[in-house]
Amino acid sequence: MRVGVLTGGGDCPGLNAVIRSVTKSLINHGQCEVLGIADGFEGLMGEQPRVRALGWDEVSGILHIGGTILGTSNSANPLRDAQTLAQVGLNIKALALDVVVAIGGDGTMSLAHGLEQVGLQCVGVPKTIDNDIASCERSFGFDTAVATVTESLRRIESTAMSHHRVMIVETMGRHAGWLALESGIAGAADIILLPEIDYGLQAIIKVCQEREERQRYTIICIGEGAKESGQSLTVRERIAHSPDPVRLGGVGHVLRERLQPHLKSEVRTTVLGHVQRGGDPTPFDRVLATQFGHHAAQLVLGGQLGYMVTLQNGRIGSVAIADVANNQRTVPLDSPLLSMARDIGICFGEA
Repeated sequence: MRVGVLTGGGDCPGLNAVIRSVTKSLINHGQCEVLGIADGFEGLMGEQPRVRALGWDEVSGILHIGGTILGTSNSANPLRDAQTLAQVGLNIKALALDVVVAIGGDGTMSLAHGLEQVGLQCVGVPKTIDNDIASCERSFGFDTAVATVTESLRRIESTAMSHHRVMIVETMGRHAGWLALESGIAGAADIILLPEIDYGLQAIIKVCQEREERQRYTIICIGEGAKESGQSLTVRERIAHSPDPVRLGGVGHVLRERLQPHLKSEVRTTVLGHVQRGGDPTPFDRVLATQFGHHAAQLVLGGQLGYMVTLQNGRIGSVAIADVANNQRTVPLDSPLLSMARDIGICFGEA
């Protein structure tokens, strides 16, 4: 078999671990020819496809390295028009690809599903620091991002204590609050604001004012998709032709402006941004990514195409890509993490 491998969407710790695992498994057990596709689906969209052979040596020594040796793109959209779609189909035939292992988030899975119309068969591997892929309870990259945000919260807390400030830390996560929730709990945030729960400004003001009289500082962890009740999302920019054109960001600054007039403490905002995506994966993510890559190779060799590797109830398995496409996994309002956090005094901005 001739198998393509690509990484799509935003970069994420653990991508190289998957590339290594799936390539070595395919070579070792299936004697497959593996081609690395450059820059996600963008590598299949031009008049000349951009690929390179992946052998045993090419993927050795990359397990612990962050980012992706293949490159990625979060704006490449092979479904944007009929001409682009047709070119992708021609490139697939020219490369004689039997299947492509697509490593990415919900956007990548949606594109992989859509490319079935030009004969591209895919096996998906879930990747995201947002942990928002449907039917997958834990995606690689998330653990590393939580560790990064948690460390940042701890560092910012020391400044908040010293200056008696309200410090707002904005995380990524898009429309899902997993990253802000778990990082906020691990980083001892006093207030956690999630996309799933619209916050009331007065509830936040009350907590901050109470803490001004006692601890004299407050830590707020806010997901980029959070919003005040009755208000709209904070959009950083819109990128035309991208499969995900709306880019969120800046809600931390909006909250600072709304809070400052009501508090004696100085309010500061830190937007962590891409520092959450970068760096080497944690041991947990290295192991999970290796397991995902190995299972993806098993799906390929077993002819189970059109499926995505998943983790459910602590077990590695698979689910149809069609069931994941155009879907997201958000924090349920009855999550035990939410009730636990409330019991230990964490505020979610609820009235």
